[in-house]
Amino acid sequence: MGEAYDPTTIFSPSRELAARIGNQKPRQKTIPSSSFYRNLEDALEVKKKSHTFYSIQQNLWQAAESTVDFISNDILSFGTSGILKTEYLKELSRYDQHNPGAPGSRLAEGNYAYIEETEQHIAKFHGAETALLLASGFEANVAIWTSIPRPGDVILYDTLVHASTHEGIDQSLAGERESFAHNDIEDFRRILTWIIESNPLIQRGARSVLVAVESVYSMDGDVCPLQELVDAAKELAPSGCVQFVVDEAHSNGIYGPQGKGLVCALGLEKEVAIVMHSYGKALSSRGGMYLTAYIRAMYTHSQNSCHPWKRDNQIYAPELRTNHHIHDCTFIRIGSTYPNRIQAVRVGSWKTGNHSLHINVQGDRSLTLYKAQAQVHDLVDFFLQSIISHPLWECAEQTGLLAIPLLKDWEGSPTATSHIITIRTRQQYTYWLYFHLLLDGYCVFPVEHPVVAKGESRLKVTFHAGNTEEQVSGMVTSIFAWIQEMMEIEGSQDHAQRISVSQAAHKVYTWMAHEGLTGFGMPASMVRY
Repeated sequence: MGEAYDPTTIFSPSRELAARIGNQKPRQKTIPSSSFYRNLEDALEVKKKSHTFYSIQQNLWQAAESTVDFISNDILSFGTSGILKTEYLKELSRYDQHNPGAPGSRLAEGNYAYIEETEQHIAKFHGAETALLLASGFEANVAIWTSIPRPGDVILYDTLVHASTHEGIDQSLAGERESFAHNDIEDFRRILTWIIESNPLIQRGARSVLVAVESVYSMDGDVCPLQELVDAAKELAPSGCVQFVVDEAHSNGIYGPQGKGLVCALGLEKEVAIVMHSYGKALSSRGGMYLTAYIRAMYTHSQNSCHPWKRDNQIYAPELRTNHHIHDCTFIRIGSTYPNRIQAVRVGSWKTGNHSLHINVQGDRSLTLYKAQAQVHDLVDFFLQSIISHPLWECAEQTGLLAIPLLKDWEGSPTATSHIITIRTRQQYTYWLYFHLLLDGYCVFPVEHPVVAKGESRLKVTFHAGNTEEQVSGMVTSIFAWIQEMMEIEGSQDHAQRISVSQAAHKVYTWMAHEGLTGFGMPASMVRY
């Protein structure tokens, strides 16, 4: 249980806001004599001056009990409910004779039957031939793209795929890489047609086009039109030379029957070549897994290719890092089985129990896993409905003070939105709204360049099973209180008395000016030189 929330404590050195903004301040220290350390200091200073320096910090929603988490990836509230810890300790006690460490990589006598059983169970759960466990979703993506594409293959990727996919693609053996506009079916068809027509090897079926997409895009919250993409590929390339690789990091546990993901929700298990699931999001665990046919998994494993390098024009690679400690695998094993038939699982024997597994969440509520998944989507619907039904919504939208990009998709089809909603305002106001929500006790995530393109800053709101309608309603009220304040500021006729910033922003910028800090939407008039 955290301490009571005092808005003024956000300026204390250990807190989120002070750490995020205060750490951008250049360090006052003697310049190191060594060029090694001097170059590192110079690189850090460049990031600080551009306000793109990120540091480890104490999260406000974890430290203060009255703040609300709309920021973490604990979507099903496994972590905060305590259920994962309880089941983990039970599982660990069943295997108390296991070595908790890793004697080596899995290719060097470090394999365990326990890990193989975990992989086999998860593969069966998702309807795949086999699965391969890695240390993280990032490593799984890199492993896929550095080992699967062959020379002469072409990679076609959505422009908004994750950085890990880009890293793998950059190191792949594919001869060509092309992108298509985000979630744009027509652009996908256009680029794919051009690839096929200009590549004789693909026309003859000697090489393949590998398509990289994500089921849910984390910085936008929109869902991939996977069925339409697959249909287009089958129409344009009936020979099967177009294969899909789907990153399900943000849909695992949320979409599909028993939380199996978007691919299973659409019944496309046989149409998608490789599916990547990570366990650090909704399942509140760690590690990554990719699901595929047996031959593809064995090929990837035998390649040992996680980060290839060249010497004498030959491709080499260090050992694929698939070694897992037993406790890592246990967390994944527990988390991955929770969605199975939405019932309690005898984790050690993989048998489903006879009573529903319950998650204790906010306000002593208890949710079954099925209801927890439904709760997330219901809260998103409640939030969006509350936004558009507010008396100030139309004016706020028309004046550009508030925009919810996914509203159009949601109004057309509620399933087109995910547990992630982005809020936009005028670019210079993004941090003003962030400060307002933070001082009101609502923790959301400000997203800016270089995570997104310049001019595309937004606030990312993530909904959880543990959130309540009361909390969502409170956040909506806070948003429109800020909208009302901004309308009054912008509509003020007395320019002499006109306040230049919102009240919350003024408090933050006053503190920043005292600390000698700039940026984050701070007007030049408040900067102390």
